[in-house]
Parts: sequence; C-alpha cells; structure tokens
Amino acid sequence: MSQFQYDLAVAYRVYPKVSANPPPVFADNKFKLVELCLKSFKASLGNLRVKVWALLNHCPPEYEALFTQLWPAEDLVIVRYAGISGGETLHEQQRILSEQTDAEIVYLAEDDYFYLPNQFALAVDFLKQNPDADFATAYDSPDIHFTDLHQCIDETRSHGGKKWRSSVSTTHCFIAKRTAMIECRPLFDKLFRAFPGRPSPDLAMWMALTKKRVFNLWKFFTWLPAHKYWTASIFLSWYYCWRQILFGRRFTVWTPNPSIATHMDGKLLAPGIDWAREFQAGTKPVKR
Repeated sequence: MSQFQYDLAVAYRVYPKVSANPPPVFADNKFKLVELCLKSFKASLGNLRVKVWALLNHCPPEYEALFTQLWPAEDLVIVRYAGISGGETLHEQQRILSEQTDAEIVYLAEDDYFYLPNQFALAVDFLKQNPDADFATAYDSPDIHFTDLHQCIDETRSHGGKKWRSSVSTTHCFIAKRTAMIECRPLFDKLFRAFPGRPSPDLAMWMALTKKRVFNLWKFFTWLPAHKYWTASIFLSWYYCWRQILFGRRFTVWTPNPSIATHMDGKLLAPGIDWAREFQAGTKPVKR
C-alpha cells in the first residue's frame, strides 16, 4: 500500500490581474478567466485523490470561494498573501510541494491554464510508470513543434494514447516527482536568491537540468542575432548553474501530444485541438 494519502499535491497560485499576453477568452475579466480555468482543472482530475494549496496573492474574497466550492475543507489549504512578487509565489510553490508528505506526484499550477476533462491522470500515471521520468508538463507548447530551440534529439514514448517527448524545457507550470523537487531544491533556492522578486529564468533552469543545448557552442553563436533570449538563457544557465551542468545528474521533462492543457495565451494555444469548442464546453457546471 502506498505511504501517501493522495495521488497528487497541487500548489495553485492565483493573481487577480490579467497577463500582458491577452488570453483567448475573458481578456478583460481575470476572475472569469480564473473560474473557467479552475473548473476545467477540477474536471480534468477525474478520480484522482488531490490535495490543493491555493496560493492567493492579493486576491478578493470571491477567489477563495472558487476553491471552497470545488474542494472539501479536508483537501484544501488556503494561503493568503498581501501582494508579493511572482517570484516569491513561485518559490512558495516549490517550498510547499517539497516539504509536503501527502503525495509523491506534485503540480505547480498557474491560474491561466485550461485543461481537457479527465486527462490529467494520464500525466500522473506517466510519471509513476516511468522511473527515469522526473518532470512533465500538461501543455504541448507550439514552440516545441515550430522553433529551432526544440529541434534536437529527443526520446519518445507512448502512454495513455499520447506520444510523450523528452523536451529541452517547459514553463514554470509543471508536474514533478516529489523526490526530484527535493533534489533540485538547492538550485531553485539559488535562482530565487539571484532573481529576487522575479520568477527565475525558466529556460536557463531547464537547460541546466536537462543538459540540452548548453553544450552546443554553434547554436549559441548562430542564435545570437535573431534569438537573443535563447542565447542569454545558455549564458545564464552556465553562470548560475554550472555545477549542475557539469556534476549534477541529467533530469528529464516530458511533453504530451496531443496536449492535456493549454496556456491561455491567445498566440500560444496548444496545437491540434479545437480550443474554442473546449472553452465553450468548460463553462458548464462542475460537481464537487
């Protein structure tokens, strides 16, 4: 019998302002966007046993009600912040999920991701069934298919009707084994100290962990004119994470295709899915 009470532990951070990148729906109403995304997440969890930490950063009371209406009190922890930075809430997610002992699989969730119903368990099961898999994402970013950054040698596996690809990186919204989170916590803490008040550079962090692209000097120079962010990420990865690159073990991050979720950035929706139809279906009530 598993030593853990839950299948998944989630730290879900919420901020009541719309991102600079307009979402495809509710572009001028963050509350409605959060409501849509949170209900879709609940519907995606299916029969998973889930404990949720709701990290509410300077949120009015109605945001708390969204969580209490969907999760019973014994499965929910409300954490309120009086207006701290995005980097601090990200670090709080990492701390909470590393220190909790309720679940072996954890999820750092952001408030602007929309999920397909009854799909999230596939990602949880993928990590459980693959001992060498450390991290995963529910979001099949179009960047993975269409940018040179991600066109490198990857391993693929079939699981749950999806093709999973080992990727260079993902966003700050990711699934992990608790053991991997604990192992990487010194690096997370170092980047938090190096970038106070701001989220750590995610691409640089993932490059150091997956060790992809950091050894390719040719790409460093050829990307320099047109892709300064990629080049800068290689530099930052070496500057802050060189010990991990040279002496740490190689971690893996896996991406599903077709996608389980999409980032609610109107220009970066996961490919191959009729999201307008899914958003419409997602407005239906979800049972607790």
